[in-house]
Amino acid sequence: MEDKKLNVAVVGAGYWGKNLVRNFATAKKCNLKYVCDLNEKTLAVQKTSFPFIETTTDLQTVLNDKTIEAVVVATEAPAHFEIAKQVLNAGKNVFVEKPLTLSGADAKKLTVLAAEKKLKLMVGHLLEYHPAVNHIKEMLKSGKLGQPYYMYTQRVNLGIVRKNENAWWSLATHDISIICYLFDSEPVSVAASGQCFLQKDIEDVVFATVKFADGKVANIHCSWLDPHKIRKMTVVGSEKMVTFDDMEATEKIRVYDKGAAIKQDISTSYAEIISLRFGDIVIPKVANGEPLAAECSHFIDCVLDGLPIRSDGADGLRVVRVLQAGQESLKNNGVPVNTEKF
Repeated sequence: MEDKKLNVAVVGAGYWGKNLVRNFATAKKCNLKYVCDLNEKTLAVQKTSFPFIETTTDLQTVLNDKTIEAVVVATEAPAHFEIAKQVLNAGKNVFVEKPLTLSGADAKKLTVLAAEKKLKLMVGHLLEYHPAVNHIKEMLKSGKLGQPYYMYTQRVNLGIVRKNENAWWSLATHDISIICYLFDSEPVSVAASGQCFLQKDIEDVVFATVKFADGKVANIHCSWLDPHKIRKMTVVGSEKMVTFDDMEATEKIRVYDKGAAIKQDISTSYAEIISLRFGDIVIPKVANGEPLAAECSHFIDCVLDGLPIRSDGADGLRVVRVLQAGQESLKNNGVPVNTEKF
């Protein structure tokens, strides 16, 4: 039914949760009924902004309400698994902020549980809903870039220094989800190195190499101790190359008609010539739109209409596996770690 609305509760309304509250509260096909948080002051702020919501510090109040069809979990990451499990066991669909869990084993449990309960499980991999990222995804699918070779990402800033997680877990999740999404596959190994400058055993900067079974490779650079604020990625293909700079206000994507090819020289036996091509730089027009609004609307539509979710449990699982493999590699001085371990 076109006028059907999804009854939703948001659990966790802090640093990022407040943004989810805003989007679900204003979404056309959503009825945000509850906001749940342990902080009474946080709840008071949300109640002032959205007087129609009910506020509570008790998760069970939300789970016991049979009218609630979906719960958004935006608490601290260590609590994701237990809360999401309770939500699914209560028979409600669940949206979990990234990362899905802190271990592959727990992510797999949630994925299996959601399938058994025939409920939707979505992970907040925000940038999979970015118009620019999806433009590049279409370019790859259509073959405009040729055969994808490799990509690299930078997510650095002189920003929030966290005490309970390192830059890898805090920042790289976004880039890992983009890499897996664009390459449409799961990495097989991760080699990561980093350094703890500000706090013991908490890496402020990490460099990681992610490899795929078919030979593709990706490099990730993340840091909260850097003079520049950079949110950029580059994808190199056999025919063209493309960059996405999220710090640009309008011209976020640039497509470079550049490439290299090996050609057989018919005049010289066994000789090979590498020919370089330098073409135009194109700045395509990409639709505007808030990725978070698109992400929230996608969840609502998928639950209401029974559609497959883009950033589902399987997507969340492969990202967590890469995070875990990278963390183990960090502890072992950059030794490559297979993701299948997790």
